[in-house]
Amino acid sequence: MTKTYSTKASDIKREWHVVDASDKVLGRLATRIASLLIGKHKPIFSRHLDTGDYVVVINAEKVRVTGNKEKKKMYYRHSGYPGGLKSISLERMQETHPTRIIEYAVKGMLPQNRLRAKRMKRLRIHIGDAHPYRGQTENTQVKENDE
Repeated sequence: MTKTYSTKASDIKREWHVVDASDKVLGRLATRIASLLIGKHKPIFSRHLDTGDYVVVINAEKVRVTGNKEKKKMYYRHSGYPGGLKSISLERMQETHPTRIIEYAVKGMLPQNRLRAKRMKRLRIHIGDAHPYRGQTENTQVKENDE
């Protein structure tokens, strides 16, 4: 009789993945990144453990959206005070903080549980090609057909 394998914390090996966001659709890119952060691509995946990898996103300012979302999609936040609802369009967000677009999209695709904050800390988003994780990410570019 074979025993059921149960993943232990000592079995988890974290890798680094570099994802190029240039000319990629935001939603499809975010689902791929969320899957890497959760660790669903690994055979040792377990829902109650954080088995995911590090993800470095480059060229965040070149991400694209389909349809008329640039003008119509809005991001909202509230200060907690009466009348404190603030909104900003995707177009304006792309000009001011292009990294937040990917950050919000990925955060929305992760499960809302205690592991989400730990997983988000492993997401590194950069404008342009340069990033300070060259040593960790050598030969780990995510392939085009994987996405």
